[in-house]
Order: sequence, then C-alpha cells, then structure tokens
Amino acid sequence: MQKIYFAASISAGRDDQPIYEKIVDALKQYGSVATEIIGSPDLLAAGENLSDHEVHRRDVAWLTESDCVVAEVTTPSLGVGYEIGLATTMKKPVLCLYRPSARSKLSSMIAGCSLVQVRPYVDAGEIPALLQEFFS
Repeated sequence: MQKIYFAASISAGRDDQPIYEKIVDALKQYGSVATEIIGSPDLLAAGENLSDHEVHRRDVAWLTESDCVVAEVTTPSLGVGYEIGLATTMKKPVLCLYRPSARSKLSSMIAGCSLVQVRPYVDAGEIPALLQEFFS
C-alpha cells in the first residue's frame, strides 16, 4: 500500500477545507494518507495542537516515509512550497492540484518545475480523474 503525503494551506486555506476533505477521501483508494488531518473540519479537535517544532519534525518524518505527494496549491502557502521542495529533492512524485482564477496565479517555482505535475481543475468533481491519471 502506498503512503501518500497530502499538502494544502492550513492557515490561509481553511475556506477550502471541504475540497481538502474530498481530496483526502479520494486519495484513500490509492493508499494511506499520512496527513489526512488536513481535511478535518476542526484541526484542534483532530489533535492538531502541537508546537511548531513538533509539527515540523512530524511532517518531515511523514514526508520522508511517503511514496508521493499530492498538494492542493490554489491558496499560496510557504509550508506547502517547502514540502514540495523537500519532496522534489527526495525524488518523490509530486502532483499539484490548482484552481486557476483571475485573483491567484500559481508560483512559477511550482508551475515551472519539471519534477512537479500541475493539474488545473475548476470543480472538485474533476479531482478523482486527475488522481487516477497520476496514480496509473
């Protein structure tokens, strides 16, 4: 069974939590999702009350143990960019899901990286097909 690391903006991206939850649910058919807590409606209730140091140590360990990374990158996040950078240096396959809009442009550091697959989508209903393509 594959180990999947899911990354998404936690602080600035909570408006997208329902999408994150759908992505996590769809990812479960391809393996275990180390970071399924990101899809949780209430991070504190899900146990996300660790110190910054503890979160960093835990998440880097999860990333190291994972076979691939799937990231929702519509809302810019320094943490997600950091995780994608680590994943590419570890030679892990990376899929970035992105909803293009007039108000947000994907960073060239992600869009221009040949080690990252970027797949735009408009509606969360498109995500299962994008995941199937990535995992096949």
